[in-house]
Amino acid sequence: MIQGEASQRRNQYPELHSGFQPEVPLLTRLTELTLYADEELMQLVQRGNPQAFELIYDRHGGAAFSLAYRMVADRVAAEDVVQEAFLSIWRSRERYRRERGSLRTWVLGIVHHRAIDALRRNLVHDRKRASAEGLEERQEAPELTATEVIRRDEARIIRTALGTLPKEQRQTIELAYFGGFTHTEIADQLEMPIGTVKGRMRLGLNKMRRALDEEAA
Repeated sequence: MIQGEASQRRNQYPELHSGFQPEVPLLTRLTELTLYADEELMQLVQRGNPQAFELIYDRHGGAAFSLAYRMVADRVAAEDVVQEAFLSIWRSRERYRRERGSLRTWVLGIVHHRAIDALRRNLVHDRKRASAEGLEERQEAPELTATEVIRRDEARIIRTALGTLPKEQRQTIELAYFGGFTHTEIADQLEMPIGTVKGRMRLGLNKMRRALDEEAA
């Protein structure tokens, strides 16, 4: 089973296996690497070990797909998001710093950004299609255009307020309101106590509320 899954991933990510020569052959065996903690595996990944990377995928690929699917609501699109995210993780592997948080938090953060990118691409595509198909209708109903302007302005204000938050507070709010996850699911994905999740979300929402009040004043 492990060999079959590894072979499939080699087809998905061929660049991971382009000429890597392990320094310690024994450590490249998947059965040996399963004993390693995430942070220890990432040390090998940062040295270019594709087998260690495959185990990272095994451990966190399910949570990554769950997050992507909840955000894009399409299985094929979610699979594309996960593939793009893990390619990005491999290419930027040297940027991981364990002191900044758990590996899962880092992985899901990258998946989240890739999912947002996918949603933006779809939004642009939908707008272009709507523009081509419904130009005449929108010209006949200018009140809809006014409503869209108001909504876009509100969305801009909310994005601005969200951008002022510390990363950990922003992430919990995005997972809850954009990803649709419960407090328990967020705590599980970020590997932290549920009380911490609720606390970060409460602080973040209070800061956003103050920022929005100032914008309205």
